[in-house]
Amino acid sequence: METQCRPQVRCLDPIQGRETRVTVMVRGKAIVAVEDDSYPIPTDAVVIPGENLLLAPSLADLYSYSGEPGHEDRETLSQLLQTAIAGGFRDVAILPTMDPPLDRPQTLQWLEQRLNQMAGINAHPQEQGEDGATVQCHWWGSVTQGNQGKQLTEWGELSQAGVIGFSDGGAIADWRLLQRALEYGAMAGKPLALVPLHSSLRGNGVMREGPLAIQLGLPPDPVMSEAAAIASLLELLPHYPTPVHLMRISTARGVALIAQAKSQGLNFTASVNWHHLLLSNGAIAHGLPPHTPHYDPNLRFDPPLGNEGDRLALIDGIKNGVIDAIAVDHQAFTYEEKTQTFAETPPGAIGYELVLPCLWQGLVEKGLVTSTELWRALSTNPRQCLGLSLVNPPRILFDPGLPWTLQRGALQTSAYNSPWWGHSLKGKVVAWEL
Repeated sequence: METQCRPQVRCLDPIQGRETRVTVMVRGKAIVAVEDDSYPIPTDAVVIPGENLLLAPSLADLYSYSGEPGHEDRETLSQLLQTAIAGGFRDVAILPTMDPPLDRPQTLQWLEQRLNQMAGINAHPQEQGEDGATVQCHWWGSVTQGNQGKQLTEWGELSQAGVIGFSDGGAIADWRLLQRALEYGAMAGKPLALVPLHSSLRGNGVMREGPLAIQLGLPPDPVMSEAAAIASLLELLPHYPTPVHLMRISTARGVALIAQAKSQGLNFTASVNWHHLLLSNGAIAHGLPPHTPHYDPNLRFDPPLGNEGDRLALIDGIKNGVIDAIAVDHQAFTYEEKTQTFAETPPGAIGYELVLPCLWQGLVEKGLVTSTELWRALSTNPRQCLGLSLVNPPRILFDPGLPWTLQRGALQTSAYNSPWWGHSLKGKVVAWEL
């Protein structure tokens, strides 16, 4: 039985910045036809209202973590890719911080073989989801051996093996080593994703410095730990043609520094983690309404949540293009890992099936960004940052008003480390273009 969505579905083109209306035919959860108003309705079709649905390019994620290999108790690779598909993502880039790390070609070969085994195919690592939807998996190679920041990996071998770019997934403290990485990157011609952080300025900080950190008795992380690193990187970048991406921008000062550099013609890209657009550090003190407790370990992130001014500056950065993209930074942890004290719990949260509904509710419905601005930051721009093609990515059908509750069985992953656990949400991807 085919389902046809009428009145016509909103069709979003984030590249052209325009919106049209189309008729969408869905079989199961697979989009099988997209036509204009003249398309005839099959006699056996079930026609449903479609005026509130949105058809748009599938999403792309710049960086997230895989539990496999090494931490399959957190989340398997199959679960990660299934939850990505369910969230509307068809391109995901995975950081090299698995165990063993992706610091040599053999690890990449194992990962690709693992994906091929799961998908039952012989080429192009991908995972098949509901109704045949697939996700393309891309891999960041380690900048340094073991991601330890001490000695560079064999970039030539990793590049030839097929990594999408290079990142350690964390800060590199040795600036001379970082300078050499920029030199290598110019030869490799692939993105170098860097976390702007002066670790010595952060110390053991777990909450953004300010009155709330003092009130809660949590070690503070000053704004300068990010700002000083960004300023230093911006001094280095003009001397190297390496395509650089700055990860996890989290402060208003960081946005201002990036805006100034881009206005002067410096060519690089930057991203923000999605939680930082919706939450400020007040959530740690007061909990996430209506029933998330304060000191919730699921509200610990790296970098830490900023104040409300930081959050609004990051949103403005997305609107005006200073911040190019929104990253998921999906990271699963076990229940035991996330039931420690706030300062001791590892930072990070799951996100693939939550990003679109939460950002739609928190930003689009509140008029803080437009649907086109959100989609550019989640789809078109991440693909550009990764050097992927923008030509005809598969599309998804999103229902912004579909209610659901984040609880056991609601997600395609077994992990549930999220501050929205137990909350009622709106918005689901309901169909995929194959």
